[in-house]
Amino acid sequence: MGVTIKDIAKLANVSHTTVSRALNGSPLIKPDTRKKILELAEQLQYVPNYSAKSLVLKKSYTIGLFFTSISNGTSASFLANVIKGVNGEIDENYNLFVRGIDDFKDLAAINSQRFDGIVLMSQSDDDDAFIQHVQNQNIPIVVLNREIDDPFITNILSNDESGAMEATSYLVQQGHERIGIIEGKESFKTAVKRKNGYMQALLQSGLAINKRYMVKGSYDMESGYQAMEKLLGLNNPPSAVFCSNDDMAIGAINAVFAKGLHVPDDISIVGFDNSPFSQYVTPKLTTVQRPIEQISRKGAKKLLELINDPHETGESVFVKTELIVRDSVLNI
Repeated sequence: MGVTIKDIAKLANVSHTTVSRALNGSPLIKPDTRKKILELAEQLQYVPNYSAKSLVLKKSYTIGLFFTSISNGTSASFLANVIKGVNGEIDENYNLFVRGIDDFKDLAAINSQRFDGIVLMSQSDDDDAFIQHVQNQNIPIVVLNREIDDPFITNILSNDESGAMEATSYLVQQGHERIGIIEGKESFKTAVKRKNGYMQALLQSGLAINKRYMVKGSYDMESGYQAMEKLLGLNNPPSAVFCSNDDMAIGAINAVFAKGLHVPDDISIVGFDNSPFSQYVTPKLTTVQRPIEQISRKGAKKLLELINDPHETGESVFVKTELIVRDSVLNI
């Protein structure tokens, strides 16, 4: 049988309540007493009973990390960066539960007994029902990636529209006038924001918006490949293409090579996200850095604050994007 709080209390000559408070960092315990108790706990190799602790404190010690969908429209690199960011901020006392909202037929399984807090990487307006359900359950929630018009909710997101504008404007500055776009998943807010940024940049530069140069994708390499095939099949194809994420940009580059053409000599390509592999493809990809790991870290940190103080008010926090210039754009 393992060492218990009562064993430590007996050796320290204090109550088991005092030991419990000391181990949980309560400010009610004097520093000398806390130090003595922690040293005893370490010497005795005390291991907390989290099941009992959960019952007493009415906590699950589980953080939920939810996506609109994991299987549909979420790239592997994006998923990894989000998990890495959240996991890097929560401490070892918490379990991290990762799922897509579309995995649940019934939201009744999402309740305060199972989750102490939830980070939602929201990609669609369809997530609003999930957000409302979580609020009704009084579970602290932080929403990433999509702005929510609710003063009680904290949003942390990048300004994707501004990033897409900067990327498209850069293509214009390099002398390109025929600029296409491979759009992201139509139902995702990120895709809408990036398309808007692309169109605004063209309008501000005095260039016409050519609908034939606007092809839909699904945020994966295959859709990027297929979309680029369509653009290359036009009578007067674009000289440059803005891709709404790096996965589609990689697919587009491969479609160009498959036609016996070259990037950037025959067609220039810009991506979005600055995924880890973007600097290792040939040519190295010019892209917009969206610090998704930083956004996820900030979200997890804010959630822990909300768990400890549920009365904190909501806020919107924007993290800046940055254009990373590499080798995939030709100055013409």
